[in-house]
This record gives sequence, C-alpha cells and structure tokens, in this order.
Amino acid sequence: MPELPEVEVCRRGLQPTLEKSLIKGVVIRAPKLRQTIPTELAELLPGCRMLAVRRRGKYLLIDCRRDGVEGSLIIHLGMSGKLRFMPSGSAPEKHDHFDLLLPDQILRFTDPRRFGVVLWQPGPPETTERHPLLASQGIEPLSDAFTVDWLYAANSKRSGPIKPVLMDSHHIVGIGNIYAAESLFRAGISPLRAANRISRARYELLVPAIRETLSEAIAAGGTTIRDYMHSDGSSGWFQIQVAVYGRDGQPCIRCDGVVRQVRQAGRSTFYCPGCQH
Repeated sequence: MPELPEVEVCRRGLQPTLEKSLIKGVVIRAPKLRQTIPTELAELLPGCRMLAVRRRGKYLLIDCRRDGVEGSLIIHLGMSGKLRFMPSGSAPEKHDHFDLLLPDQILRFTDPRRFGVVLWQPGPPETTERHPLLASQGIEPLSDAFTVDWLYAANSKRSGPIKPVLMDSHHIVGIGNIYAAESLFRAGISPLRAANRISRARYELLVPAIRETLSEAIAAGGTTIRDYMHSDGSSGWFQIQVAVYGRDGQPCIRCDGVVRQVRQAGRSTFYCPGCQH
C-alpha cells in the first residue's frame, strides 16, 4: 500500500498540472470502490477550478471551486490505486474507474483491487478534515507539532510494542511498515520494546530518525511496492536504501549482528537484535 512518502510524491507530481486548472468533465465507470464514488460529482465538478492539491496522511485532497460549488475531492489510492495523466481521448481499460477531464488531458484513477476512495467533502478547505475519514487521523510526523516532547508524552501510557504504536494512523499518520522498521533501526530501538518503556533521551533519537527516513524516501521518490507507480509512470527507488526491511538473515550494516524477521500485529518486522535494544 502506498504510504506517506509515496502519496506525497504523487501530490507533488500532480500539483503543477492540477493547481489553477479547470475541470471540463467527469467520467465515473465503476463507482463501487471501498466506498461508492458519489455520482453527483459528474454534475458538481465540471466548471470547477482546482485551487490546491494537499495531503493529509495517506489521503490526497484536491480543493475545487466555481460559482455555487466549493469543496474538496478526497482520494485514497488503496492497495493498488494509481493516478495517471493520459492523453485526451485515451480508451479506458478494465480497471480504469474514474476520470477527471482536463483542458488537454485526462487524470485517470485506476484501481484493480478496488480498495481506493474517491469522495467529496463540501465546504471551504479548512473544513475538509471534518470528513469522517480524516477526522480520526493522527499527527503528521513531518509537521512542527511532531516533537520529542509530544511523542514522549503521547506514548507514556502505551504499553504495546513501539513499532505497531508508530503505525497506528489514529496516533501518527503515514508511518508504514517499511518506514517504521527503518526509523527504529536508525534510532537503535528494538521494535519489540514497549512504547512507555523508552526513555526521553531515546525519543530524542527516534523523532529525527522518523523525519529523516520519511524525508529521504520522499526525495528518492518513495518505495516501489508491488505495482505502485507515480503519476508520470515512474517508480520509487527508496527500496535500494533500506537497512533492515526485507533483509532477514543478512548481516547488519552497522554491527556484527544478523537481521531477524518476526511477526507483529500481523505484519513482518525486521530488526537487528545486536544493535537495537
């Protein structure tokens, strides 16, 4: 599933083309995704100008406005979704479910597994997060609010292992499996350690490790997972930089240990017992 870096890379790829552009039309071919695409979008969106392309966690938000209409498209790529620019008149394929028709091209949403979302939240941009999918989202790990003091206090009553805690989107948004594992490795913290048994001094290592891991992944274009692809058809390359993820049984790049794989909350966890405590 695309995580925060992949969605941010997608946002940055869409932004120069979409912002200030006019929506000429909408095509909805298969409305039944994870939630049904509102059919009224075909009447609401034509004539709207897209004012901004934002991100909240793993959701893309496209702010739209015309006389009498103001709101935001809420898009989630699900497990296999893609947003791609296509030439005008491009014939749809089997899993092409939704098109925004632009003045000289198409923005097409493709989703073979149909776990994606295309929804609408009416109102000005500052009200978008009232939508139920966004209202429960946690803190943004790249925001100024994500500090050592905040994380230390927020985890003080969480007795579960730190890695699933970091991946809880109601707590912190966008730290997926790969990025949690890599951040904990950088900070030298075992993913098995209880969140409330980590000292403030060690959180002083973890917070910048999370920021650096996510920022480097964004700069590298995200991580290619299965068939994830950017809006221009390119793939991310962060997977060539991982230190522990997917390296079960291989030597640790930092010590004499060997990377291990365990299961946590139904997900694979990779870490080095030699230097993560």
